[in-house]
Amino acid sequence: MKTDELIGLLAAGAHPVAPHRLEQRFAGAALLGLLCAGLLMLLGYGVRPDLAQAMQLPMWWLKVGFAGALAGAAALALLRLARPGMRLGHALLWVLLPPLVLWVLALAALQGAAPAERAAMVLGSTWRSCPFNIAWLSLPGLAALLWAMRQAAPTRLRLAGAGAGLLAGALATLAYTLHCPEMQAPFLAVWYVLGMALPTALGAVLGPRVLRW
Repeated sequence: MKTDELIGLLAAGAHPVAPHRLEQRFAGAALLGLLCAGLLMLLGYGVRPDLAQAMQLPMWWLKVGFAGALAGAAALALLRLARPGMRLGHALLWVLLPPLVLWVLALAALQGAAPAERAAMVLGSTWRSCPFNIAWLSLPGLAALLWAMRQAAPTRLRLAGAGAGLLAGALATLAYTLHCPEMQAPFLAVWYVLGMALPTALGAVLGPRVLRW
């Protein structure tokens, strides 16, 4: 068989890749993760009874805004990690920005509080369970996002796994805000961040194992 004939035979079944196919795949996985986290939250914890009143407070929207901003930044980084040879660029800075803003707000709140009140502002009433609840809610999203990443061509497998875990954790945090009674920035700066760090670390461990070509 001549070379031209072989090339023609190999190309005969080729079809153009749909535009934005990668983005659509990750969007579907993220939506699935958010829906599963919401369902697990409803079944396991329930919506806080005073949600309507809480939604009128700026701190509730700070929680939602923090998780949403981090989810958006993590999604941007994940899409770049899914493409071989593409640099993260400013995506890493966008990932770091929401926690930095939250930590600044937390430090300001602690400095303005009486010393006797600071421990309660950090610990709240749910510090023992909060990060583990977020990590538990993130597991379906982590599985879905790792599956989506397997359909791409990542080369930095540990970093790609960590990005999937971070996005899954941020989406789980969005769902968890509907249940969580905590409204203090110092609490969020410690325990929400830890809750998202757990699936991030798990994704980093799983990445080289499940994303290997």
